[in-house]
Amino acid sequence: MNDVDILVIGAGPAGLAAAAAAGTRASVLVADEHGAPGGQLRKQIHKFFGSSRHFAGKRGFAIAWELEAQARAAGAEFALNTVVYSLQPDLTASLAGPDDTRHVRAQRVILATGASENAVAFPGWTLPGVMTAGAAQTLVNLHRVLPGRRGLIVGSGNVGLVVGFQLAQAGADLAALVEIRPQVGGYSVHAGKLRRTGVPILTSSLLTRAGGAGRVQSAVIARCGADGQPLAATERAFAVDFICLAAGLHPASELARMAGCDCRGDTPIHSPELETTVPGLYVAGDAAGVEEASSAMEEGKLAATHALVSLGRLDKRLGLKDMAACRDVLAQLRGERRLEAGA
Repeated sequence: MNDVDILVIGAGPAGLAAAAAAGTRASVLVADEHGAPGGQLRKQIHKFFGSSRHFAGKRGFAIAWELEAQARAAGAEFALNTVVYSLQPDLTASLAGPDDTRHVRAQRVILATGASENAVAFPGWTLPGVMTAGAAQTLVNLHRVLPGRRGLIVGSGNVGLVVGFQLAQAGADLAALVEIRPQVGGYSVHAGKLRRTGVPILTSSLLTRAGGAGRVQSAVIARCGADGQPLAATERAFAVDFICLAAGLHPASELARMAGCDCRGDTPIHSPELETTVPGLYVAGDAAGVEEASSAMEEGKLAATHALVSLGRLDKRLGLKDMAACRDVLAQLRGERRLEAGA
């Protein structure tokens, strides 16, 4: 049994920010199933906007490098290519790495496990060529492989808009992006970039079926009413060889549930300091509720700071001040998003 002060599960923006915040005052182990830290940041080739506090003007993969460097400089250790397959209420975690399996007893655990993509079922959805937007982004930005020659994007949240733009940049021909709601769901800046590539964004529209012999060869969309049902005589067929589903995300709460956390839907119930109903167990980033990388970083800092105070490794007065600053920044970020979404 290996003991550690704080076990961080997940090396995305929340987990790395937590490790950087806690590493100088406590022993910190960061476990991640991938071979390199960064999480979704590693796939993000666009420049971030916002403030210098959240790396404005830097590309996602570069932010991942910088956050990793901060965490390592703080003294955090990493267990990469390592799956955490069990988490008990006493905060004992079971880790399977490349060479062995071990159990780690932590005094505090920060779950920064991110989110999973939502599936959409429709006739033909099991055909090869139907994939999530995240899968397409992994193919293009990490492996430099196009998922196909001509595609369709379903969903106009930020993920769909950004991945659509990146696919267009990589040379894919996109027939359209379809959105069931009457308005675009993501930021107008992302929608504008996609439109400027010539990709039409079709709102009040939905994918009704995919067709093909052994793989995707066509997609049929239709206009829809306020009830989300297709309207008669409005179907259009497109010749495509891949379809990307960007139908939203939900927190990856499997380990939280295993440890006994109470959840509301897929989201672990947590305090303003991100501590769950299991004492000493925290959630941060998309695991606490799906937002963006900037919020994930702040939540990682917030959870780590509360954990340090609770362990007696950080003066309470200083910790309360730091936590209040994190909450202020989070409130500002969320207010800015509401304004952008309504623009």
